[in-house]
Amino acid sequence: MQSHISLQHQFSLKHLNTFGIDARAQHYLRVTDEGQLRAVLADPALAALPRLVLGGGSNLLLCADFPGLVLHIALEGKEVLPSDAQHHYVRAAAGENWHAFVQWTLAQGLGGLENLSLIPGTVGAAPIQNIGAYGAETKDVFHSLRAFDTVSGDIVTLDVAACRFAYRDSIFKQAAGKQLIILEVTFALPKAWQPNLRYAELATAVQQQGWTAPTPQQVADTVIAIRRRKLPDPAEIGNAGSFFKNPVVPGEQCARLLAQFPELVHHRQADGSEKLAAGWLIDQCGWKGKSLGRAGVYPKQALVLVNNGGATGAEVQALAAAIQADVQARYGVRLEPEPVFV
Repeated sequence: MQSHISLQHQFSLKHLNTFGIDARAQHYLRVTDEGQLRAVLADPALAALPRLVLGGGSNLLLCADFPGLVLHIALEGKEVLPSDAQHHYVRAAAGENWHAFVQWTLAQGLGGLENLSLIPGTVGAAPIQNIGAYGAETKDVFHSLRAFDTVSGDIVTLDVAACRFAYRDSIFKQAAGKQLIILEVTFALPKAWQPNLRYAELATAVQQQGWTAPTPQQVADTVIAIRRRKLPDPAEIGNAGSFFKNPVVPGEQCARLLAQFPELVHHRQADGSEKLAAGWLIDQCGWKGKSLGRAGVYPKQALVLVNNGGATGAEVQALAAAIQADVQARYGVRLEPEPVFV
């Protein structure tokens, strides 16, 4: 193994995943420059190991120790790039904290990312998950990214089309993009900014403040207040935010469900399908505030699974499976987890 790669062995990942699961990496490398990635691939022993690329660990459930090499992407740096007639451009390295980056763009007087405030994780993870909240998604303001191709060793640039964004999905979660490690992301923020208040709860909260023309910072502050009220701080209670995706079902299936459950929370999509509220389904099955072993469902938000202290990944997995089984039995709907199980 090459000496300038300072690996650590049997490394605890407890503080590198927001669930606070105490799993270990057989080998661990904190990546602070692109050269380290080249060095890893140039070393046959390291290149042959199973590999886990880790950012903020906020969309991850560690179900066991990792028997390979964990690459913790800690690349830093952010800058405002030259603008054009329509957009301001900002670029950030993959290891930058997402929320801190959003706040930094607002401090530069640039709107566009405010609805995505306080989402845990790193800039590099944002395109992978196509993170979204309060009526906005990464793809809405995404311009391009640079990534390291672990097969060819090349640096590649992907635009919005190449990323194949979908609901909580992208090429990076599919076979075609698994070999890519995101290095930095560029965002295109609109010069003709308008507040995005499509999400009813956000619109109501802004209205209650008496703001008829809210600034980007005011929208961000409102989003932060809503999130803090509804979601636990991972520093205090281990969690990965929303654990399940909101399921999308055909319109006919939703109609059948409404006939049986008139209170069903549903949102019509452009293609005629219906997005159901996973949290409502879980709550109706009686899981809010309940625990299974040391894993539980957050009392204020049924969509959030929590580590009540010392939970293993297997315990969280068992809780998730029990919830899935109950929702499937009652509503005929399969809930799909958001976090990646490792």
